[in-house]
Amino acid sequence: MPMPEIRDCPGPDPHPRGPRAFAVPEGAVDTHAHVIGLPPAYPFVEARSYTPPAAAPDSYLAMLDATGMTYGVLVQVSVHGTDNRLMIETLRAHPRRLRGIAVIPLGLSERDLAALKDAGIVGLRLNVLYGGGIGFDQVEAYGALAREMGWHLQFLIDARQLPPLASRLARLPVPFVVDHMGHMPTRCGVEDEGFRTLVSLVRDGAWVKLSGAYRMTAEPLPYRDTVPFARALLEAAPERCVWGSDWPHVAQWAPMPNVGDLLDLLAEWVPDEAARHRVLVENPGRLYGFP
Repeated sequence: MPMPEIRDCPGPDPHPRGPRAFAVPEGAVDTHAHVIGLPPAYPFVEARSYTPPAAAPDSYLAMLDATGMTYGVLVQVSVHGTDNRLMIETLRAHPRRLRGIAVIPLGLSERDLAALKDAGIVGLRLNVLYGGGIGFDQVEAYGALAREMGWHLQFLIDARQLPPLASRLARLPVPFVVDHMGHMPTRCGVEDEGFRTLVSLVRDGAWVKLSGAYRMTAEPLPYRDTVPFARALLEAAPERCVWGSDWPHVAQWAPMPNVGDLLDLLAEWVPDEAARHRVLVENPGRLYGFP
């Protein structure tokens, strides 16, 4: 069987802006973005789903500044597999401003784990959607490791895969976060069993990222078909919802959103200013350990 084509994906909008719909509060956190290096210094895994351009740390920090974000959380990108070096270098250069979510194999030495924690790693990511990620086969072992390290787990998963996994996730000994509102196609509707399972998990203690609208939508900007999904999750647990830009929007071939567009959409998802402050400042401050 031939290998699937690895497609090149474009870079982000080169002129990120803040929202027009509201003023970003002091202390706001972008909880989901990536830095990407290029081979040979930062090799790509062969089993990847796409080939991105570079997303340099300086460009990432410029995006945070342009959009009004006080803090940021870097998530290890799938194309670098378990080679977290560029992310770690970026975290170490900005220890007060940044935290990180790593992708690691099981069995690292205590010294290596301690070095990750010292650099600002606060969680581990399991990813079943893109090549280069680590799947759910050993989720319990990762849960035990995260508990030992004082970390949480983060899952990139299509919510339609959640029903048979829900009982295992509910027994994890650490908090867990579901990326991009469960990556749920809006065409399936909020009554889909997978999305209802996600809402139930969030109501019972899971965290969720209000992010990735352009990955879910069946519409062009401003992606208004995502509003019922975000509001259902917010209603389930307003104290465990956080926001992320998903910059630089990898594996995206439709017109690229500006981060400002995504923040303006957040104003539709969360129209109440106090609730939006919780999503942008209070909730992520608690989860990621920002002041």
